Amino acid sequence: MQDQYIQFKKQRELGEIISVTFKFLRENYKTLIKSITQVVGPTFILLIAALAYYTYTVAGSPLAAMEGKSEEFLISFFILAVTLLLFYASLYGTILHYIKSYIENNGTVDEAEIKTGAQDDLGKLFMVFIISAVIVFTGLILFIIPGIYLMVPLSLAATVLVFNKMSLGDSISHGFSLVKDHWWTTFFSIVVIWLLVYVIGLVFQLPLIIYTFMKMFAVAQEGSLADPVSYSDWVFILLNVISSVIQYLLSSIFVIALAFIYFNLNEHKNLTGTYETIDKLGD
Repeated sequence: MQDQYIQFKKQRELGEIISVTFKFLRENYKTLIKSITQVVGPTFILLIAALAYYTYTVAGSPLAAMEGKSEEFLISFFILAVTLLLFYASLYGTILHYIKSYIENNGTVDEAEIKTGAQDDLGKLFMVFIISAVIVFTGLILFIIPGIYLMVPLSLAATVLVFNKMSLGDSISHGFSLVKDHWWTTFFSIVVIWLLVYVIGLVFQLPLIIYTFMKMFAVAQEGSLADPVSYSDWVFILLNVISSVIQYLLSSIFVIALAFIYFNLNEHKNLTGTYETIDKLGD
């Protein structure tokens, strides 16, 4: 592993961040998947159940569900939102602590260390996502642009919390400090990587898209096209859950890329990796 050690504490351009993200994933996917399975497993199961319930409730049309059975829709939406945030808090914590262990142990990882770190930070990461979601949502209501601006530094709050061991408030404020003078490059990097992950996810949504079109054609012939319940059967629910879960899991790529973005910004601000390299030259 040490022969293939990837230096995180280094300044990189966007193209380098993308290539090194997939290189890190390619070289560490076996142990990373093992850690994710062990730590994220319980919240992953909860997410699948919540997603299945939500899909069944909306019956292919959230707007119709809000009008017809708004109470059940709101309950299912709330459950899905909470479980999704828990899943992301667990996923981010596991991947970021994996990277932290990787860095501290020069290319090897301590599974017990990863599990303990992810579990210890679960509550704090959950609160970071809630606070960030509220802030960004509020900003989007205020003419959209404030929400987009706030999204960039807030997207780094989780990485700051794990790598710097900061409190919730300090993690958020430090995120703003990191992107100062680098907002546009950070924004562009986040958007490009998010789009890349989304496009990869579309490949796994093809079965759902094909089945939905087939279902639309069938219900149109039956004259029940306006009835959203016509779309919702066990096949639709299953395909929707599978495609959504895969999309959520693919966000692991985004988390790894965020770590490289964080260290890139940190090097611009603090030159941490450069100083460490200089210190090692004297050893």
